[in-house]
Amino acid sequence: MNEIEKKVLERVTPSSDYRKKLQTIILEIREKLEKEVKNRNLPVKIELVGSTAKNTYLRDDLDIDFFLMFPTKFAKEDIAKNALSIGKKLLKNTEESYAEHPYLRGYYKDFYVEIVPCYKIEKASQKLSAVDRTPLHTKYIKENILDSQRSEVLLFKQFLKGIGCYGAEAEIEGFSGYLCEILILKYETFRKLIENAKNWKKGERLALSKGKYQSFDTPLTFIDPVDIERNVASALSHEKFDLFVKACKEYLKKPSITFFFPNKIKPWPIEKIKQEIQKQKSMYIGVKLDKPDIIDENLYPQVRKAARSIWEACERNDFTIYDAVFHIKEKNIYIIVKYKDETLSKTLEHMGPPTKLKENAADFHKRWKNDPRVTKEPYEKDGRFFVEIKRDYTDIKQFLKDQIKNMSMGKHLDKIVNKKYSVLVKEDLLKENISVFWTEYLDGKMSWER
Repeated sequence: MNEIEKKVLERVTPSSDYRKKLQTIILEIREKLEKEVKNRNLPVKIELVGSTAKNTYLRDDLDIDFFLMFPTKFAKEDIAKNALSIGKKLLKNTEESYAEHPYLRGYYKDFYVEIVPCYKIEKASQKLSAVDRTPLHTKYIKENILDSQRSEVLLFKQFLKGIGCYGAEAEIEGFSGYLCEILILKYETFRKLIENAKNWKKGERLALSKGKYQSFDTPLTFIDPVDIERNVASALSHEKFDLFVKACKEYLKKPSITFFFPNKIKPWPIEKIKQEIQKQKSMYIGVKLDKPDIIDENLYPQVRKAARSIWEACERNDFTIYDAVFHIKEKNIYIIVKYKDETLSKTLEHMGPPTKLKENAADFHKRWKNDPRVTKEPYEKDGRFFVEIKRDYTDIKQFLKDQIKNMSMGKHLDKIVNKKYSVLVKEDLLKENISVFWTEYLDGKMSWER
């Protein structure tokens, strides 16, 4: 390890006092869970899973995850009902979430805890839901990781946190904790891992043992040693894959502590933001929505879908779009579109069939003969028929105002849009308190370069 990596480890490795405190808390929770299970006469095995169980957790960044493992004879509804009921007796400030079963998140004293129901299985082929594998993952890592490699996992996790790639949840679309651990098992050390990763190409395929495995259409595939039909890297987006490979190359060229602990973004003054936008030959327009009261795992996929739908709808209407990004605040969602500064013509040329296809040509003439939008009747050009018609929209703002309700945004956002939304031009967007977004977007620097 270089000096930077040693310093990082000093900062992220939990102290012995902290470990003792954590173990005390874990024992307390386990005892209370055992008592609740006993009172309900449930044949449940209580299992601590995740990074706390594997001793691969970062200082001040951990969840205590307890799985309640039920016999497979129990109905899914029953295991969920029991787990939620038990969790609500133990935890405060609880929130129900959903994987394949409902589960509970909340606080025990100052510690964030998840209580998750699953089925007790011996091997992945017996699973009735995806979460049933998690105890097997914990067992696999505990049995195969070397003590020295736990520090390598911490280094790798903090590196990913620093560059914005740590976490498989919908908000991040990065590397899960389990993926970090099996990558260290494969490459042994953080340094060997990033030296190999700098050469990764889209479609990279990895496994801990040789064999013929299923193909996955993802930028990275890592076959789960516990379940060979699963790709552990399925949540990793193309964007985060590219970012990670770039960060590996840059770190190996010029190591810096900022790869692990980047400087915070200092928002630019509005005047500077205006100046930077003014330099560009493009324009910005935004759609502002109320943020629905749903968990992030449901929110982020819908917001990404909404941004994609807006982009595609604009392009179908001949607006030139360069980018469509989003920013989520406490109460609002902003979808911001960067587009070409141009006014579309009032008419457009609509292409018909080749002139030699007589039947199709006749249908084309019949279709457009009495259409009120036609400004120039069907004519021949380059061996095809064309017709000139009025555009529905020449202004992107009016298009979005009228058509946003007809775009597919996702279950919850569709409901929001049907009630209320705003279309904001550049001046309006600059009045909104989103200067951190504008600074990061316009600055263009990587997190480690700030």
